[in-house]
Amino acid sequence: MENIKDKVVIITGASSGIGAETARKLSALGAKVVLAARREDQLKSLVSELGENAMYVVTDVTKSADLNHLVQQAINKFGHIDALFNNAGIMPLSFFDEGKIDEWDRMIDINIKGVLYGINAVLPHMLERGQGHILSTSSIAGIKTTPGIGVYSATKFAVRAIMETLREEVAKTIKVTTIYPGATRSELGHDITSPKIKAAFFNSSAPPSPKMDESAIANAVIYAISQSGNTNVNEIVLRPLGQTR
Repeated sequence: MENIKDKVVIITGASSGIGAETARKLSALGAKVVLAARREDQLKSLVSELGENAMYVVTDVTKSADLNHLVQQAINKFGHIDALFNNAGIMPLSFFDEGKIDEWDRMIDINIKGVLYGINAVLPHMLERGQGHILSTSSIAGIKTTPGIGVYSATKFAVRAIMETLREEVAKTIKVTTIYPGATRSELGHDITSPKIKAAFFNSSAPPSPKMDESAIANAVIYAISQSGNTNVNEIVLRPLGQTR
């Protein structure tokens, strides 16, 4: 895709899963990718795989200073930033009566504040250039909630509200896209500690629920970024075939 070649794209949550797959696909199309996450060993390995048009910056998205540093390092290396993909997120689901406040706090810090800090870090640069693209991963849980996902769903509804408001504020110059994935094969949810959630959603005797490959989400990101001119893909909703909610 000609519109991808040489674009400079920052990806948070890039050490694995959707972020890493998106980086691979963008790099293969000629983009320059800036990978951000906390796990340096995995970032190093991915940059080694992708070559000279990739770099990494160890980043904790719960720290605004880290996002500011990330953006500056990307500019120092590649001269400018065309797109930011706010993808970092966690999903330690639990029921409210379990009172897992520490997990609620972590989801709020990463899933909401991480998006806000990313926007805050890159927006002045994009406004100065008069162009740019900000994308964020919400979730089907940002459209509809169900028992057991209340706080996670709240964080993804928040992403939806943040991104829609951002779109309205910068619609004349900057593209804004929110991605709403359904069930996807990824590390998301590996940190679930709730026995009630594990019994409800991960019952080994139940037939496996349908899930998409991470590449499906990466392809959606590429579709949005590849649009030329004044075309702005605002929202993309993806579910695996068979997922009804």
